[in-house]
Order: sequence, then C-alpha cells, then structure tokens
Amino acid sequence: MLCFYLDHRLGPSAPILFIVANLLAIRGSWEMANLLKTRSFEPRLMLVTSCNVFVVSSCWWIPWYYHETPELIPTGVYLLGSNMLAFAISVLVLFFVAAMKFREPGKSMETLSSEVLILVYVGLLLSMTTQLKWVAGAEADYLILGSLIIATKGGDVGAYFIGRMLGHKKLIPHLSPAKTWWGARGALLMSAFFSVLWLRYMPPLFETGWPACPLSWSILYGIIIGIVGIIGDLCESLIKRDVGKKDAAALMPGFGGLLDILDSILYAGPVAFLLWSLVPLASWINN
Repeated sequence: MLCFYLDHRLGPSAPILFIVANLLAIRGSWEMANLLKTRSFEPRLMLVTSCNVFVVSSCWWIPWYYHETPELIPTGVYLLGSNMLAFAISVLVLFFVAAMKFREPGKSMETLSSEVLILVYVGLLLSMTTQLKWVAGAEADYLILGSLIIATKGGDVGAYFIGRMLGHKKLIPHLSPAKTWWGARGALLMSAFFSVLWLRYMPPLFETGWPACPLSWSILYGIIIGIVGIIGDLCESLIKRDVGKKDAAALMPGFGGLLDILDSILYAGPVAFLLWSLVPLASWINN
C-alpha cells in the first residue's frame, strides 16, 4: 500500500506500477508455462514472457506520450488501442516463430495454442487490469484498482468463511470440490459489502471534494465483480485440473502460486474496466 501511495504521488506515469505489473507478467508467464508443460504442450518460456512484458508495457505508451499534459490522457475504451496493437503484434510473433521452428507434424499447433493461451491469460488480462489505473482519469488511479482488489478479495473471504460455516452442497464438485453454493452466496454478499464501503468512503480521501459513488451502482458493481471473480477462480481450476496439477508453482505457503492468488482479479479486470467505462460510477468526472 505504501508503494501505491508513493506511485500515486509520482503522477500518471506510475513507475512503481510499471515495475510491479511487469514482475507479475514475468512470474505469471513462468507459472503458466510450467502448468502447461504436459502432454504435447511445449511453450517457449522466454518467448511468451517477452510477449507478455511487451503487452503489459503497452499500457504506458499513451501516458508516456502525454506525460507533460496528463489531462489529455484518454479514459474508458479509448485506452485500449495500445493494448490491442501490442497483443496483435505478439500473436504475429508467436505464429512466425512457430513457422520458423516447424520440422514435422505433431506438436506445432499444440505448442502454439499453449503460447497463445499464456499470452491471453497473463499478458492480455493483466494489461487490461492494469489499464484501470487510467480508465476514470489519471487522478483516480488506485481508487479504481483498489475497488477491483477489494471486491474480489472480499468475495474470497466471504466464500471461505460462509462456505465453511454453512456450505454443504457443492458448486461444481468435479472441477472445484471445495466450493459450495453457500460459499458463492457469501462471496457475492461480501463483495458487494466491501465495494460499498470502498466506493462510498474512499473517493473524498483521494481527492477533496469528490463525491461518493452512487450507492445502487456500488452494490451492482460489487455483485457483478463477485460473480465474475467466482468464474475466474473456476476457470483457473479448469486449467489445473485438465493438466493434472493441484496448484500453480508455490509462491506463498498455503496460497499456492501467483496465479492462484490473482485468478479472480485477472478474470474480473476486463469486466471492471467495462463497468468503469460505461456505468456512472465515477461521479467526480461530472462533478
């Protein structure tokens, strides 16, 4: 939190976030490549890591271009041009390398597919999550990123405790046997609760005079992010179950790998971006 406070003070260029996001891209690429090194998948680690760093770094192209006039940095979906360009270039690079490495039928498409999956899951989702820094104005930065983190992780807390207390009926037992319907309800409840707390009380702390986000939209935001966070957790379970692994490479005892920690955040990032672009949550813009 101290790093993000300092980054907020350093302005829209966000050098600390740049370092953190690229470190996440590197670690996430390594974990995904290790998960997918099974059967006939042989993703090239250095190649996909370089592409993911390129895609994540593209988030800074526009802010760096407008570094002397940050008020001209576009908001909403207008930010996504640099990400889509970097993603398209990376896909072209992956195809080109696959073509150059081809020797005989049998592995090229499987390996290329695994590399594109890593590019999408780590590079693209992480870059769109990072773009929340500027989606509602450069000054709002960690208010927006914080809303995503607080909603998804608040949902995880609700799912864990309410699921343990009341949960019996499994949500999708063959995919994630620990998740229950009561845990899912707890996730939505706590995601909405923490979203309301954050979006109602934090805006004035970021900027004096900023009004709180509308209550109804704050609740809806929390519920939607809670739902998508649950789906994101299940989707990462799909990857692990299909390759026959319990967790991504261990990062923290009891929490699994980085992807096990970020799964709901990465999956919910684009949805949060869409909500902040289309829904009147950022009431300070019209204030």
